[in-house]
Amino acid sequence: MPCESMQKPNQSLAQRREEVTKAVARIVSLLVSGKAKAKVGPQGAIAFDGISAEDRDGVTDNCAYRRIMSTGSALARATIAKAEQLAGRSVDRMAVGRGIHSHDGGATWHRGH
Repeated sequence: MPCESMQKPNQSLAQRREEVTKAVARIVSLLVSGKAKAKVGPQGAIAFDGISAEDRDGVTDNCAYRRIMSTGSALARATIAKAEQLAGRSVDRMAVGRGIHSHDGGATWHRGH
């Protein structure tokens, strides 16, 4: 995954993979507990609000979404489904793939840069 390739200095790929796994687990925990919220943008992009930079550990919303949908808990996926219902649209996998994202928890949206 792209977020695994964003290694820190002197960090192996295996160490980064473990770091990403732990960060996504923290994000899932925050979503399930209600301390973080999923938001779906007008283009179908996903953002997670209420997650600190420390909890993210360099993992983007798009990467977290991909991990959650492929290996995450059913409760986290249900939280995302609820956000889709509230927004009146589904997460668009093409928008996720194009890198449409938010830097402020879904208040504004940007194209991949």
